[in-house]
Amino acid sequence: MPKISVEIPQELLDDLDEHVGDGGKFVNRSDAIRASIRKNLDLLDEIDARHDRLEATDE
Repeated sequence: MPKISVEIPQELLDDLDEHVGDGGKFVNRSDAIRASIRKNLDLLDEIDARHDRLEATDE
């Protein structure tokens, strides 16, 4: 799996960390960030579908 690095504001990182670790929804920051990216991409696909902007795929 490729690794990337990003810079984010401390406030956003603090918010993310509230959901990570013991008692949190995610085991680590990487899991939380991957889940967030997936959810955001799904939302963008839904918006594109509503506006007929999705390309047809051969599945």
